[in-house]
Amino acid sequence: MPPPPTEPVVLGPDFVRDPHSVYALLREEGPVVRAVLPTGLKVWLVTRYEEGRALLADARLSKNMADAAHLFERHQTDMSRQRDYGHAIQQSMINMDPPDHTRLRALVAKAFTMRRVSALRPRIEAIADDLLDALADRAEFDVVTEFAAPLVSTVISELLGVPEESRADFRATSAVLTFDADREAVTRASNALLALVSEIVAAKRADPADDLLSSLVLAHDGEDRLTHEEVVSLAVVLFVGGFDTTVNLIGNGTLALLDHPDQLAALRADPSLLPHAVEEFLRYDSSANISHFRRTTDPVPVGEVTIPAGEFVFVGLTSANRDATRFPEPDRLDVTRAAGGHLAFGHGVHHCVGAPLARAEGEIAFGRLLAHFPHLAPAFEPGALTWRPSMLHRGVRSLPVRTKP
Repeated sequence: MPPPPTEPVVLGPDFVRDPHSVYALLREEGPVVRAVLPTGLKVWLVTRYEEGRALLADARLSKNMADAAHLFERHQTDMSRQRDYGHAIQQSMINMDPPDHTRLRALVAKAFTMRRVSALRPRIEAIADDLLDALADRAEFDVVTEFAAPLVSTVISELLGVPEESRADFRATSAVLTFDADREAVTRASNALLALVSEIVAAKRADPADDLLSSLVLAHDGEDRLTHEEVVSLAVVLFVGGFDTTVNLIGNGTLALLDHPDQLAALRADPSLLPHAVEEFLRYDSSANISHFRRTTDPVPVGEVTIPAGEFVFVGLTSANRDATRFPEPDRLDVTRAAGGHLAFGHGVHHCVGAPLARAEGEIAFGRLLAHFPHLAPAFEPGALTWRPSMLHRGVRSLPVRTKP
């Protein structure tokens, strides 16, 4: 196995547009390569499944970015493009290591239960039906902007207990954080979102209701409770993270079906395949392209390479999910495939806490979409779609479809 090239691979716009082609070449070189991200950050990028899965659960890779400013200064080629990882919005559970992460995760798990998600299914179905009924007479509509985004935003807002009058601001400010916007815009949106959520959490503390934010306010383990700041940070993470990945799941999955009419026909013929199909959509074109930030605290061997301490490491989730050593014929969409074990939701202690909700929303969204529109077809020319300019997330900006034969 050849070592990674001396000079890092520079990942540009082609990587955002079509990461699969780039990843296929990188996997041939080895399980890990040095790379420069489109943001200008020098990192180590893990491209294969076995090594990626192992590193996602490796305690030698820290997620704590609060004291990593010196590493950004060393590895960032353009500091003007670097986000502020000391900002309060970044000091959340996803950027913590045990035992702090363990404590918060345990308290969140008490509120974010499978029972709560299961109880939401009838309401998710009703929201999806209302949205699709409003589109019933349309010859064309946009799956991403007119169905997926309002569906997911409404579900998460209702789950958290965001008041109706605050939902438009909640969605607008969080949307800025899901794009690679400039540093100042992200900081402004972060501050606005923190202020908005802080007001909502304070109101829940004074007058709890039957919603997730109230459950987080009330959650405790003995004498241990979440602080006001911790509840605010968790609420932001749950909304922004849950919104982005699930909208991408619905958009990317619908696009995959339109590109594979045989699989669309198979799913129409047998709706019981929906759970399998959702897992396959997550594997085939993952909502998350790469993992969140990790940094090595000790040297970490990966294949024939040893990554030194003090380096940033990303796992190419999209690449790992197309690794032929784990998934035979990985570039083929197959809604009957047993795609369990994919890394779209991560792995280890940081496995996505909202995965059950995303799966439920996906199953309902695809089931209702196909049931409402038996003649769904693409309303765009090949190559005309634009992908969001994001390293972290993988999703189309819009997806126009025709509804009439």
